[in-house]
Amino acid sequence: MTNSGVKILIVDDEPPIRKLLRVGLATQDYAVIEAMNAKVAMELVNSDKPDLIILDLGLPDMSGHELLAKWRGEGMTLPIVILSSRTDEAGIVKALELGADDYVTKPFGMNELGARIRVALRHRLQTQGEKPVFQTGDLTVDLVKRIVRVAGNEVKLSPKEYDILRILVQHAGKVLTHRFLLEHVWDGLTDVQYLRVYVRQLRQKIEATPDQPRYILTETGVGYRLAEGL
Repeated sequence: MTNSGVKILIVDDEPPIRKLLRVGLATQDYAVIEAMNAKVAMELVNSDKPDLIILDLGLPDMSGHELLAKWRGEGMTLPIVILSSRTDEAGIVKALELGADDYVTKPFGMNELGARIRVALRHRLQTQGEKPVFQTGDLTVDLVKRIVRVAGNEVKLSPKEYDILRILVQHAGKVLTHRFLLEHVWDGLTDVQYLRVYVRQLRQKIEATPDQPRYILTETGVGYRLAEGL
């Protein structure tokens, strides 16, 4: 998809960060509008109709978490990508559980941010539901027939392993928190250590080098992400 005509709202109280984002996103053909606090951000969402929001968690008049919760509580479906410090894992998890689509950490690279933005926008455009067959690299998952193949060879998974992979496929490219996966696979009635065990087993079956995974990526302290577009 082309970025021309895609409007991004930057919500951050630091002028240098806003400038960096404005210049970097302009080189990727995005139109950019800016807000230095939550009040202005809410006004711009209504008046300028952005396609995606980049939201800093540390705003002067309202926390990013509060603003995110307000927007999602009002039914807003716009993709929201969080900006956060590297040490704020708890804040990242909370934001994802409140409905953020993704996050980037400060300091950040524009290439990584651009990739996260494209994934978030792509998910917004997928209004026809999930594709029956998903492929990334040598990994193919047929969600209808429940068949998993790596380099054309069928891989046998346990029911729980398949459930984890299916959920990751349905949200490919997005980070899923430990709690999200636990709730969707075990109804929340187990410990995160079980999830780690099953992810380890799943990697043994689908990764060429399980200790250096290509498909199921660990977001330290947060959860997992399934790589797409390999």
